[in-house]
Amino acid sequence: MPIFSCGQELMEARVKWVEDVMFVGETGSGHALVMDGPSDHGGRNMGARPMEMILLGLGGCSSFDVVQILKKGRHDLVDCRVDIIAERVDAVPSVFSKINLHFTVTGRNLKPSAVERAVKLSAEKYCSASIMLDKVVDITHSFKVIEVE
Repeated sequence: MPIFSCGQELMEARVKWVEDVMFVGETGSGHALVMDGPSDHGGRNMGARPMEMILLGLGGCSSFDVVQILKKGRHDLVDCRVDIIAERVDAVPSVFSKINLHFTVTGRNLKPSAVERAVKLSAEKYCSASIMLDKVVDITHSFKVIEVE
């Protein structure tokens, strides 16, 4: 029986232990991925670390928004990449203390102001992951525009 109140959108996922510190995560939409630890934690380095998955989710959510906002604005977008650097505290639990998302957006006649607006809208209005994490982590955003012919 769900522990949620009526009217909430539900998402589901399952994580199953494989061996040692390796797990397989399966999303409600039917996609699977491997998570594993480094050898010094009993793993074989066969998959992403769980904390890396948080960064990938944040980057994917933010990138989705930035691309959609620029496309809806009819900007000639060629590529979008986000490089994420996160700092963790030196204690247990080793939570994130700072995260920077640096977008490199490539396009034709792409105005920096349009990219800045898209990044800001994602961070402040649309990206659920960013807005949720921003309550407990110092998240900053930066960007670079690359012009192509």
